[in-house]
Order: sequence, then structure tokens, then C-alpha cells
Amino acid sequence: MSLRLVLHQQIPDDDRLCREWNALVFRMDRPEVFYTYEWAIAVQSAYHDKIAPLLFLAYKDDDLIGVVSLCTIAGGSEVTFLTANTADYCDFIGPDPQREEFVDLVFAELVRRDVPKIVLANLPLDSETSKAIPIAAGEHGLFVFQRPAYSCAQVVIGVGVDRAKLKSAVARKKMLQRKLRSLEQAGAVRYLHLDSWDAIKPALESFFNTHAARFQATGRASGLATRERRDFLGDLAVRFSNSGVVVLSLLTIDGQPAAWNYGFRFEGSWFWYQPTFDDRWEEHSPGYCLLAKIVMDACEDDKIKIVDLGLGDEGYKERFRNAARQTVHITATNSRLRHWMGVSHYRAATKLKQFPKIERAIRSLLGRA
Repeated sequence: MSLRLVLHQQIPDDDRLCREWNALVFRMDRPEVFYTYEWAIAVQSAYHDKIAPLLFLAYKDDDLIGVVSLCTIAGGSEVTFLTANTADYCDFIGPDPQREEFVDLVFAELVRRDVPKIVLANLPLDSETSKAIPIAAGEHGLFVFQRPAYSCAQVVIGVGVDRAKLKSAVARKKMLQRKLRSLEQAGAVRYLHLDSWDAIKPALESFFNTHAARFQATGRASGLATRERRDFLGDLAVRFSNSGVVVLSLLTIDGQPAAWNYGFRFEGSWFWYQPTFDDRWEEHSPGYCLLAKIVMDACEDDKIKIVDLGLGDEGYKERFRNAARQTVHITATNSRLRHWMGVSHYRAATKLKQFPKIERAIRSLLGRA
């Protein structure tokens, strides 16, 4: 029997949907916290003034077998993942055997609604969806462009003796030992992993303000300077409270926070999601020390298989990574001109990266503009 597609223009506050949705997440080959009902409804709550949700549910008889949360932006002319600006990985949720049919049904509906452009970012390359989208888009007359996006650094923990070896290797890093000695000269160093709303709430404001101040000092805008982003992270901590999923990790010196990571422990992954540190301790690299501690603690927890360092190619991640997960960016449009403009822009930007000084100068000019 073919699938039946249901469209909601708001994510319902529905306990049954929450249970069925998350049951599908847990059945995926690579479950991620970003795919959960709690994540999607927290995005909707925080950004309700800026997005118009399009929640597609696929049923076989009365059983939910597929979920994808999309949204319209830019005045309704573009559809993207609802979670694209908050999640490091986005995907169509459901078992692989029905994935191609589910994707095809969603694209058929988007084409029927005359959506001119579909932009799907942060899609894992190893997902069946990355194969299904070009097929579905092509069958419905859309022009498709798929390009590499991020190579997300990961630390694969291993099993048995490999865990002990990895922990020992991290602890022996000369840079870590040197930085810890300098921190310990300033005061007692302590690490905390807060995983309940009661524990997290008092620490959030200083985390938000420190992150915003660091970006401002370098002429950049922090996402945590916006009320929507702060509300979103606070809402997530409330929704996952006492489950151990949201974990705010801190490195403190004489009881004062010097580094933070707002992260997640979910289905075998510990996520390095939103880190920051106090600029006054920059020369001592407290963020690096906190990440090292998270990797070592993960080696002690048999439930954790991977420490995922997420989007971004910051140099410090290279000191820890032993694996990576590739994501792709897929654009589908009903305009041949728009398609080739997108392809040409990407190729020009890729070519420009071969000349870093020119690229920085152009970005600086665009930033000032």
C-alpha cells in the first residue's frame, strides 16, 4: 500500500506525535538530537515570527513512518529545513526502505504548491536522503545542484582497550599539560557537566553574555546576542531536563567559569555544539582544556561512541579528530537560469578560495557594505 502524506502548517503540541516521531528517530542508522520532536518544536516556538512551518507526515495505514519539518522563508519563495539555522545535521526522518517514496511525495507536493526554490543544507552524505532527493527532484522537473558542505570532525572512541589508549593519549598531550599547569597556578580547576534545568538555568546568562562579548570584540555578530537564539537554547534545556540529553559543561577556576560548552549526549554521541570561553583566560586555552576533558570523560562512559565536533573547521579540532562526517548542500529550483547562477556562484567562490588574501579582502568589503 502506498504512503499517505499529511501536511501541517504548525507543529502540533501533541504527546502522541512526540512519541511516534522520536520512535522513528531511534530507528534510524544515525539518530541525532537535531531530528527529535523537541528540537523542531523548540525552533518553532523561538522563531515563530520569522518562519512558517511545513510539517510533512507520511503514514502507512495508521502508522507514522516518515517525518520532515520544513519551512518557508524569504516571503514564501524558498523552502528549507525548519532546523537549518540551528541543527548541525538535517534529514528526512524514517526507515530507509520507504525513504525514496517519502521524499518523492514531499517533492511532488512542493512542486504542486509552485515552490520556486528548495534549499536543503546540512544533510549527511551517508544518509539515504542524499541519494533520494536528486532522483525525486529530477522526476518532478526541477534542476538540482548538490555540492559538498561541511566535513564535521569527530572523535571515534572505540571499544575496550582502545578507550583507555585514547584517554591516555589525550591526557599526555603536551599542550594540554602545559595549559592546565598555567590554569592551576591561577586557582583550583574544576569541571562540571550540568544536565538538569535547575542546574543549567543559573549558568546560562553568563554563558550567553560571554559568547556575545567574544564575538563583538572581534567585530562579529554572535547568534547568542539575539533573544530568539537564547530562548531556543533555554527551551531545549527545559524540554530535555532530567533526561541527560542537554549538558552544559563548564571549566571553572576558583569557582568562576572560564569556558563553556552547550552540548548534547544522545544515542551514543556527545556533541560539541556551542562552546565559548572568557577572553581573560585566552592565553591559557580553557576551551581546549574543556574539550580534552569531554573526550576523556567520554572514554569512561560506555554509552558514548563518538564525540562529534560539529560544523566548522576550527584548527583546534584537528588536534582531536580521528574521523569525519561529510554533509552536503542541495538546491532544487524550477528555473534553469537560477540553477546555473547558483552553480556559477559556487564555482567562482571555490576558485577564489585558492587566493586567501583576495577572498578576505572581498569578504571585508562585503561585510562593511
